[in-house]
Amino acid sequence: MKFAIIAAGEGSRLSQEGIALPKPLVRIGGEPMVDRLVRIFNENGAEEICIIVNRLHPQTEAHVRQLAARGEGAPIRLAVRTTPSSMHSFYELSPWLADAPFCLTTVDTIFREDEFARFIEAFRQNDADGLMGVTDYVDDEKPLYVAADSALRITGFHDQNEGDRYVSGGIYALHPAALATLRRCMAQGQSRMRNFQRALVQDGLRLQAWPFSKVLDVDHAGDIAKAEQFLNETESV
Repeated sequence: MKFAIIAAGEGSRLSQEGIALPKPLVRIGGEPMVDRLVRIFNENGAEEICIIVNRLHPQTEAHVRQLAARGEGAPIRLAVRTTPSSMHSFYELSPWLADAPFCLTTVDTIFREDEFARFIEAFRQNDADGLMGVTDYVDDEKPLYVAADSALRITGFHDQNEGDRYVSGGIYALHPAALATLRRCMAQGQSRMRNFQRALVQDGLRLQAWPFSKVLDVDHAGDIAKAEQFLNETESV
């Protein structure tokens, strides 16, 4: 199984709020966010880790190249592209993900490590086309609501709450068949991951929701302390 990290955003909101480091290098729980994900992925049996960073922050590129050069854990593949959206970044990584099941997330996604391990194990044991991390903790400025039946089979994705319990956590475990949908979305000029998720349902792929207790994104300077507190609470459980 492969893992992938989208770390190609500009991080403009953090820099405007006084954070000098590029987002992937901001430390949460004592680790740069990109290092944290690489470590967690290795602990969950990664065969390969694919990462995309942008050209605007050479410091991030150099850091990931250093990670790759250490030769610890799974091999790291690095793409350096400046893309207009996360879906475009996913598309740039997709040729490397076409031959094995994979898990994809953005670099600033903060979750409990024990829950992530159970999520990956559930994906390995599930016969669905995809397992999507969801949460009933709404922290996103523009959450994507997830419609699911009583068996947690996903039936749709909504920009507004239509009686939905969960929102997307931005953690996607998929089989390569999903990449055909990604290519269709790109050909149609789509540019948002939520449109890709909707297209998966439209194309008849069987998606299962997997609830996390909480998933945080680090978009603002204040989110760093919030993420630190969340991880500290997790360690004390």
